[in-house]
Amino acid sequence: MLKAEHKSFATPDEARTFPLGKLELVTIGGATVGRVTLEPGWRWSSSVKPIANTLSCEAAHFQYHISGTLRVAMDDGKEFDCKAGDLSLLPTGHDAWVVGDEPVVVVDFQGMLDYARRTG
Repeated sequence: MLKAEHKSFATPDEARTFPLGKLELVTIGGATVGRVTLEPGWRWSSSVKPIANTLSCEAAHFQYHISGTLRVAMDDGKEFDCKAGDLSLLPTGHDAWVVGDEPVVVVDFQGMLDYARRTG
């Protein structure tokens, strides 16, 4: 039988920082959920690519956008903006960056377990 659980991003199980951003991870019900905060000027290809050491982001994401505007550029050339209240499903193979002066805050239900994890 499942037990009720309650957790908060105020006390994450793990936190990671990277240039112009931070990731907070909470594991609940056997799933890990991430909240990422990205400051103006953040771009995956300059802030996380050196950590991931891949040509583009290889994490698939299922996200709810809380604030700010995140522009996503898929490897196939498709570009779109994600804003507060939007949901996005991103397969592997993309870049993304903050548009404007407001930080981007996103809750990601998939794809953050190894995001910005330093290895070696």
